[in-house]
Amino acid sequence: MKKVLGAACLLLVASHLLAQEDAPPPAAALVPVPQVEDSRWTRTLERVASGVVTIQVDQTRAFDTEWNMSSQATGFVVDAKRGLILTNRHVVTPGPVTAQAVFLNREEVTLYPVYRDPVHDFGFYRYDPSKLRFIKPTELKLHPDGAQVGREIRVIGNDAGEQLSILAGTLARLDREAPNYGLGKYNDFNTFYYQAASSTSGGSSGSPVIDVEGRVVALNAGGSSQAASSFYLPLDRVARALKLVQDGKPVPRGTLETVFKYTPYDEVRRLGLRPGTEADMRRKFQNNTGLLVVSEAQVGSAAEKILEPGDLLIKVNDALVGGFDDLAEVLDSGVGKSVKLSLERGGQPLEKVMTIEDLHAITPDRYLEFGDAVVHTLSWQQARHINSPIRGVYVANPGYVLGAAAVPRGAVITEIGGKKVDVLADFEAAISPMKDGERVTVRFFTLDDPSTAQWRVIRMDRRWFPARSCHRDDAQGVWPCDTWPEDGVAEPPKPASTSFAKAADPIVNRLAPSMVLVNFDMPYSVSGITERSYYGTGVIVDAQRGLVVVDRNTVPVVIGDVRLTFAGTIEVPGRVEYVHPLHNLAMISYDPALIGTTPVHSAVFKATDVQPGEQVWAVGVRPDGKVQSRTATVASVDPVSFPLSRTFQFRDTNLETIKLINGPDDYDGVLANKQGEIVATWASFAYEAGREIAQENRGIPAEQILEMLPLVRSGATLHSLEAELIPVPLAGARKLGLTDRWVQRLEQHSPDRRQALSVSRLVGGSPASKLLRSGDLILDIDGVIVNRFREVERAVQKPQVRITVLRDKVEQVIEVPTVALGGRDLDRILVWAGAVLQEPHRALAAQRGITPDGVFVGYFSYGSPATRYQLWAGRRIVEVDGQPTPDLDHFIKAVAGRPDKSSVRLRTMSWNGSIDVITLKLDNRYWPAYELKRTPAGWTRTSLE
Repeated sequence: MKKVLGAACLLLVASHLLAQEDAPPPAAALVPVPQVEDSRWTRTLERVASGVVTIQVDQTRAFDTEWNMSSQATGFVVDAKRGLILTNRHVVTPGPVTAQAVFLNREEVTLYPVYRDPVHDFGFYRYDPSKLRFIKPTELKLHPDGAQVGREIRVIGNDAGEQLSILAGTLARLDREAPNYGLGKYNDFNTFYYQAASSTSGGSSGSPVIDVEGRVVALNAGGSSQAASSFYLPLDRVARALKLVQDGKPVPRGTLETVFKYTPYDEVRRLGLRPGTEADMRRKFQNNTGLLVVSEAQVGSAAEKILEPGDLLIKVNDALVGGFDDLAEVLDSGVGKSVKLSLERGGQPLEKVMTIEDLHAITPDRYLEFGDAVVHTLSWQQARHINSPIRGVYVANPGYVLGAAAVPRGAVITEIGGKKVDVLADFEAAISPMKDGERVTVRFFTLDDPSTAQWRVIRMDRRWFPARSCHRDDAQGVWPCDTWPEDGVAEPPKPASTSFAKAADPIVNRLAPSMVLVNFDMPYSVSGITERSYYGTGVIVDAQRGLVVVDRNTVPVVIGDVRLTFAGTIEVPGRVEYVHPLHNLAMISYDPALIGTTPVHSAVFKATDVQPGEQVWAVGVRPDGKVQSRTATVASVDPVSFPLSRTFQFRDTNLETIKLINGPDDYDGVLANKQGEIVATWASFAYEAGREIAQENRGIPAEQILEMLPLVRSGATLHSLEAELIPVPLAGARKLGLTDRWVQRLEQHSPDRRQALSVSRLVGGSPASKLLRSGDLILDIDGVIVNRFREVERAVQKPQVRITVLRDKVEQVIEVPTVALGGRDLDRILVWAGAVLQEPHRALAAQRGITPDGVFVGYFSYGSPATRYQLWAGRRIVEVDGQPTPDLDHFIKAVAGRPDKSSVRLRTMSWNGSIDVITLKLDNRYWPAYELKRTPAGWTRTSLE
């Protein structure tokens, strides 16, 4: 009933405050309540509601316990003159953040973080009061002493995404232990929490908990996902911090690097509490039911040598301590001073003297950003989770550089290049001078396994992403950054030679010198591809020029870093030369000089029609570099038929592939005959099965590889009809009106494949999309009968073809221009407002029939303007402020020179043509714009700011 009452009060408040709006407030059934009580709450809610704001938060970088993300929460004005808003620490966030407040009348102001407590879940934002033109928000007063068990309260805030929601409850506990949100997450400690059954949910963090007089008695902080319980932070330390902030003074916070737990008397007696001490405590603190007990003494701290878990805290500086506030008052006011602790351990009194440390000094306020990774000094928050000293560098986001080396989020780096890392400065001194492509060894442990040291070799990136050092400046409310100077490219590896191990299998001995392990890492998600790291088998097709063929599930796009490993011994860099626009093939290259006298040779391919029942050898390279072989039997040769991609990634069509009985699915490579000739590649096909990525190995006939070679060697042009075809049995073709004459001609043309080819789908924007129709039967091309995919592909290798089709039982001859396709359709990307933008790729037009115009959104970074304003991946930007943007050049011209925090209006289009207009506010500080272009010398990055 109380929740319904809250909703009723909300309607009354909204109708009063928003009466100037034309639309009437929605009607709702009111729950009968005592009239006096109802009117008091209504007047109170009317008075305070204008001071409660929705906070839109963009955590621009992963930091400490938080991921970069966009979210919403609640705050409330505690100083209208200075523009101070109180909310939770996890809303102000420990790291870089941009935020804005939306008031009840929908006015919007920019927020700047002023203070976030190192431990407790509260913090302050500030705004410029002069920016508010139409509302004078109520200043809510803090009333720390107003919390009492049984007191009826209201929680006012942005609950579950609502602009303003009011939830009712009754305070049930004032001494609850701080909620535990799990390993690696932010957890408050050394404080009580209040508890009530108010069922707050997402978005209500930072809401004021008020009494009937409109005074704030607590700060909403969290809730249980399994019950209606909500948890509120007491305001004693909040009120102290607010006064200091209002006075323009720093907020000192002291610590003993110790976690205390409030423990009931019945338990502390078992820990050795002396009767006389209990009597003194009960006499002094009559409402208390326990006392503070040492729970954790931070490893590596001075407290570890002085205090022990189970120690009972009796006095501080000779004064009895009744709870967390008494202790905090002494610590916060005595940073750098000595404090005397009177303890009892196992029934024995002890006195210890300790130095009060600065809590801010063990709270990270700097981070390094390089290769899309974010690292900073380990915090006490994380160190206490793993019982580790507060030293080392914490990986908040592994990004591209650390992620490619399998260094996970939550790793704590303790060494780099053999040098010890205690603080961020140690790590920065070692890594900032590194050149692009230079390697170094890091040693680390993880939160899940802190006792095991691991090591990885990371490869520095200075090409794909900017690198800089950033620090917190609460006076400005931002994190200013210093960009690292560009320091060139690492020297190429020195030439080295190796040999191939002899195996018992002669097929392996013949093919091993033609096979390499290929690793590929993508710095950005583009063309609908979300995975970043790939590996697979490469086949050397031209040893003299260093050309290697792979499948597109090993090298899916042209942007990325390629590495080739020979005989499991030598690793050399590579380059993407060609990505086949139609089929699951790509060509990469390496410098043959880098492998010295290693006896590699070009593989021998044999173009032949593989038949079901034939025996073949599936040979490939495992991730450890070992060549593996398995005999298998050809099951069938069938057309591929994969579902359409939800993310518009590449999908192969018009291709007959080889299926094997008991073929290997744990490695890719080649299929060879008993003479060791390659009759097909054993390729990995990636496709989307629902919302998951699935993989399936199939054989691609050798003739496909042989016909791709001239496209790479001489730059020959590949022409495409731009039509997806499916085979139709002749019996089915008859039903469509195919004449006996054509049936006989097709039978004679291919006695073993009694089929015709039908148009299934047309590529958007192509000439064929205007001339052909789905359902057309293709009978011949330039007078030559075709009924196989390869025949069509070969027949259209000219600018225009004359096609005979059967449409609606009538033969027609249609002149159709073909389309020239390249193997480097992605030669530039733009990173803007946190979104990765590119020219629309062919898969979009091929699978959805979309004309490839506009600017395609390939990816968006969490915590960026793209996320906040819902510039989702898969959409195309077709206008900026009314200016058409048919390509990247027009887009760059339209957005160039926009100042920070300025707004742009984007007209976007989805795959099915639906239009959406969004406004987006730029954040040039944390999300600067830059462009990446492919040049003859490689990819280069250019700032657009």
